[in-house]
Amino acid sequence: MSSKIAGDPLSDILRLLGAQPVVAGGFSAGGTWAIRFPPPKKIKFFAVVKGSCWLRIDAQTAPVAVGEGDVFLLTGERPFVLASDPDAEPVDAATLFSGDGTWTAAIGDGNGCTQIGGHVRLAPSNGALLVDVLPSLIHIRADCEQAAVLRWLLARLVREFASGLPGSGLASTYLAQLMFVEMLRVHLDTGTEIPNGWLRAIGDRRLAPALRLMHGDPGRAWRLDDLAAASAMSRTAFCVHFRSVAGMAPLTWLTQWRMRMARQALIDEKTPIAVLAAKLGYASESAFSSAFKRVSGVSPSDYRRAGGAG
Repeated sequence: MSSKIAGDPLSDILRLLGAQPVVAGGFSAGGTWAIRFPPPKKIKFFAVVKGSCWLRIDAQTAPVAVGEGDVFLLTGERPFVLASDPDAEPVDAATLFSGDGTWTAAIGDGNGCTQIGGHVRLAPSNGALLVDVLPSLIHIRADCEQAAVLRWLLARLVREFASGLPGSGLASTYLAQLMFVEMLRVHLDTGTEIPNGWLRAIGDRRLAPALRLMHGDPGRAWRLDDLAAASAMSRTAFCVHFRSVAGMAPLTWLTQWRMRMARQALIDEKTPIAVLAAKLGYASESAFSSAFKRVSGVSPSDYRRAGGAG
C-alpha cells in the first residue's frame, strides 16, 4: 500500500489524518470588549486581520498580546478569552454568534480589532496523533522571519472571504489548508521544545530520506542498513539518532505507520483483512492481526465492526 502523495512525511501524515481546515467566519470589535470561548473540541485557529487583542487560555495563565497579522492555533481543551483588555469582563461567545455553522459578529463600534477563524477537522481513527503532539498554543507573530508566506496567505484569504466572487468558497478552503501547513512548518522550524516523537522526527532533515522510504512503500521488508544508507549514516548512528528524535526505533516507526494506515483502511475501505495484511507486508492475516491487536488493543475485525471506536 504505497502512499499516493509523493514527497514528504508531513504530507503523508496530514493526508492520513484527513486534516481539513475550515474557515468558519470572524468578528470585528471596538471599544472595551472581551469574549469567552468554550473549550474547543477541535483544533481552533484565529488570525488577526486588523488591530490587536489579548489572548488568555483559562484563568491560570498570563495573557498573551496578539498583534495585527498574527496567527495562532489552539489545541488544548481549555476555555479561552479574546479581549481588548485582559481585565474586561467577558461575554460568552454563544451569546454573540449564531449556531448555524458560521459566525460573524460586530462588538461595539467594530473598528478596533478584526479576526477570522475556524477549526481543523480530523479523521477520528487517527486524529489524536496530531492533537497529542501539538502544544496548547502555537502563536506565530507577523514580524517573525518565517511568517512571510503566512502574511501573504492571510491577506489573500481575507480578500477571498470578503469578495463573494465565483469560487471564493473553494479558494478560501485551499488557502486555509495552505495556512495550516505553513503554521506547522513554522512551528517545526522555530519550536524550541518539540518533544521526542513523530512531529519532531518529520522535521529532522537527516531522517527525512529514511521516512520517505518507509512511507512510500510501507509493505516492504525494510532493512536498517538500507534506511541508514538513505540518511547517509552508519547503521548504529542512524538507530541512535532515530531513537533520540522519534522516541522509538526505526522499525517500530514502520510498524506504527502500518497500523495507522490499517486503521484508516479498516474504516474507509471494504478491503478484506487478508488483502490488507498482504499490502502492508505481513505474510499472513494472523500475523497482521497479532501486530494490529498488539498496537491497537483490539483485533482488526473488531476495530472495523466498531467503526474505529475500539
